[in-house]
Amino acid sequence: MPPDTSARHYLPAAFGDRTLKVLLIGCGGNGAQMLMGLASLDMALREISSRSLHVTVVDDDIVTEANLGRQPFFRCDLGNSKARTLIERINLAHGLAWKAVHGRAPGKVGVDGADILITCVDTASARRAIGAALADERNGPAYWMDLGNRSSDGQFLVGCPARAGAKVRARLPTVLEYFPELADDSVPDDNAPSCSVAEALERQSLFVNRIMASHALALLFDLLGRGSIGHAGGFINLASGQAVPIPLPRND
Repeated sequence: MPPDTSARHYLPAAFGDRTLKVLLIGCGGNGAQMLMGLASLDMALREISSRSLHVTVVDDDIVTEANLGRQPFFRCDLGNSKARTLIERINLAHGLAWKAVHGRAPGKVGVDGADILITCVDTASARRAIGAALADERNGPAYWMDLGNRSSDGQFLVGCPARAGAKVRARLPTVLEYFPELADDSVPDDNAPSCSVAEALERQSLFVNRIMASHALALLFDLLGRGSIGHAGGFINLASGQAVPIPLPRND
């Protein structure tokens, strides 16, 4: 049965004409592409609305040889902080004052105070830690978008973290609710680093992150720029050429 395309999720009125605070955790394959795209999204929002974005990106990784080609880094960036490198480039190009934190979240930076949380992390344990931090916050983000991928396929999903004592109509399930197997801490993480560009391309297709980020950014543009979305995310498979939307939850 095809997904119900008549259902819509609408942006809350609290997201009115103001600067929206975005916390991006992870600045690797998906995260770097998302960060570059968020700069374009900010420019578009300023043109068509009174909204804009202020992004804080958190990552403790540095640029290595294996990152070249698949991620938007250059040989001159080797050894530098991923987060600081891209933020400096974006701020200079767009006249922004976005913030980079070289560290880990939650921990170095908390999730409290953000309007939108975007996670581009490699492991289930990282998502569990973020989910636990969200459960402890009363002023946490209204939306949690998560991106994940394997060699040539992946998924993106936007959800609304549950808040203690809060009643939210038509709340979108988060990644930990939609994929409950991620909550199983008995399954070991697979986060072995690649040592070369060739090895990295064996582990992940050259353009999988760019395509994943493009679909996720398009969903964010519909939500923030047009005020509503008709699906909660999607599954992307480069090998088969398929893109399957994740339907909104039914509210019968």
